[in-house]
Amino acid sequence: MSLPSLPPDLTRLGHLMAPHGLRGAMRLYVIGEAAQVLALKRLYVEELGWRRVASVQRLGLGLAVQLAGIDSREAAQELRGRQVYAHDRELPALDEGQYYYHELRGLPVRDAGGTHLGDVTDVQDMGVQDLLVVRHAGGEALIPLQAPYVAVRRGLAIVLDGAPDGLISGEAETVPPSSDEREEP
Repeated sequence: MSLPSLPPDLTRLGHLMAPHGLRGAMRLYVIGEAAQVLALKRLYVEELGWRRVASVQRLGLGLAVQLAGIDSREAAQELRGRQVYAHDRELPALDEGQYYYHELRGLPVRDAGGTHLGDVTDVQDMGVQDLLVVRHAGGEALIPLQAPYVAVRRGLAIVLDGAPDGLISGEAETVPPSSDEREEP
């Protein structure tokens, strides 16, 4: 049996956690900023489909969300662990210098001199370090998004300035320590 496919143009926001209270509210682990979810009117829940957001409130660093049709603790418990998405068009606008991961897909990756190295096919949320999946002539490479040599030019390109040699080709040598890891003479 194959998994049902998701509708196009969705961005994963996080996943549902434990029930919150007795009336079907659930804790929502949010990837990124919890504030981005507050304005959404509906969410797409894995294996459930679109649900209207009846209420959402801040809960510590995360959120508690009440979805239409989920009105008991037991019903909320059944949804635990399911991924939650929003339609790209419905996501709130971001401040200058910020971007959603879906905006990175398809961007060219260039070196500091402007040479095309490949294209971003995906962004993987790996917890502490998110990875750009870059397709290049020799295959695919995983580039740490938060690395100091990665610069995102929203809507234009990803620029690698000072990346280790061979990073894209998969033949990178040992990465030298960052300046704050080097011992002072």
